[in-house]
Order: sequence, then C-alpha cells, then structure tokens
Amino acid sequence: MNYTNFDRKLMALHYAHPVPYNRLKKLVDADPRLDQLFAYNPFQLSELLNISFQQAKLLHEKLSKCANTPFAQLYEQQLIIPLPYSHSNYPEALRKLIDPPAVLYIKGDISLLQIRTKIAIIGSRKATDYSRKAMSYIVPPLVQNGIAIVSGLAKGADTMAHEAALLYGGKTIAILGHGFFHLYPKENEKIAKTLSKEHLLLTEYPPYLSPARWTFPMRNRLISGFSDAVIITESEEKSGTMSTVEHALDHGKDIYAVPGPITSSLSFGPNKLIEEGAKPIWNGFQLFEHTL
Repeated sequence: MNYTNFDRKLMALHYAHPVPYNRLKKLVDADPRLDQLFAYNPFQLSELLNISFQQAKLLHEKLSKCANTPFAQLYEQQLIIPLPYSHSNYPEALRKLIDPPAVLYIKGDISLLQIRTKIAIIGSRKATDYSRKAMSYIVPPLVQNGIAIVSGLAKGADTMAHEAALLYGGKTIAILGHGFFHLYPKENEKIAKTLSKEHLLLTEYPPYLSPARWTFPMRNRLISGFSDAVIITESEEKSGTMSTVEHALDHGKDIYAVPGPITSSLSFGPNKLIEEGAKPIWNGFQLFEHTL
C-alpha cells in the first residue's frame, strides 16, 4: 500500500486525536499538507481543533512522541491496513458522510470495499431464532447475486447476519465500535478471526482504543453510510438498532423490516417501522424489486 506524506501525517494525527475528519478540517484547511503538524504549540492546536487548552497540551505531548513513529509499518506488522481519508482506496460512500472517519483501519480482504452492492442486516442483541429463520429466506438470494452482508459483529442479530453470509457462501463485512486490540464481545473471537482472513473487519478507531458507550452509536452511522440498504430483523422500539435506522434515514437509504408476531417485544421495532413506511421483507428477492 502506497502512502503520501500527508497520509502518514494524518495517521499520526488520528492516532493521537481519534476523531472524525470534519473535526480536523479547520487544521487541514490551514495547513493542507500538514507540513506544520508537529510544530504547532498548544495554543494553535486549541484554536485549530476547537478543543480546550488542557486537551491541546495533552495532544501536543502525544504528537511530539509520535512524530517519527512509522505507523504504516507498525500496522502492517499487525496485519492492519490503514486507509486515511486522503487515500485513493478510501470508500466513496463514507466520504459522503457529514462526519467521515479520518482514518479507516482494516483487516482482511480489502477488495471487498469495491463490492458494488452492500446490504446491512441488523437487529437486537437479544434476537431469537426468529431472526435466524428470517435470514435463511433473506440472505441466500443476496449472496447468490454477489451482494456483501454488512453488520456490526455484536451479539444476537449481527452475529447471525455474519454467520448466515458464511453459511450461504457469501461475503461479509463487520464494522466494529473499537480498535482491533480490544475485540468485543469476546465470544465472537472465532468468527472475527475468520472474517479477518477471508472477509473484512473495519473500524474507525486506532488499535489501542477500547469499546465505550459512545463508540457504538458512532459505529452505527458507518453501518448505514457504507450500505445501500438496511434490513432490521428483531428490535425493541428504542434501541441501538433504531439509532442505525435514524442514520440510514438521514443518509437516504432504503429501510426494510421483517414483520414479527405481535406477542413479541422484539417485534415492536420492525412493526413500528413498517407502520411508518419501511418496506416489509420476508424474502431476499424483494430487494431486487425496489433497491437493487
């Protein structure tokens, strides 16, 4: 992978200050090649990045320490591929976000970024066998037509979506809410290892960054932004799944929901979405009638 000097400096900046690209834009506009990145004093960093002076002092110290760190080579040793916003391989779908990642960190088959159609399948961490059965009708037609399945590698419906893609011979992309050194949840280590070799793991967080409450809502915007449409299987009415749906609506993506039994609280989310205009889905071929 070839990187420009700007790419390498953006990697260093993001390692020290892991925020979306829009929050670095004022600094980049003032210094388009980041020539002065390691020369800024805390007052300048505070002004250019709109952060407190105390935060700027800490950032100044971090930047000083990593000025000569060969991040690209260190990531390569860990089989991690960094993709700065400025790189030609950076996905166009994510460039269109209001707050695109400044750097993406990837493990696996980078060619999957170029797959023409990607469909997100998401749902509750408490998803039941009903979600798995629904996916047995939805996923096969998709993977047979070369569509990649995107999800978040969380417990429940996300894991089922990745497993269904593997079971039916398709490709799958997991978007994580943390860095690669802190896989969550632990019980998904085996499937994550498979995805890191033959499929794709993707995150906007440097490897050292551990999961936190705020990282998963941020991750959700990437799931919707990266995908051409979003399918919800089971979900409570108020949940992380619904935050992904809100992002998808903001991004102008088609929303599909699996109708569920009225006796299940995990049907409240998808049934409500259908009432509000989401397309009901019970077979993957339905996507070819609308979105694809």
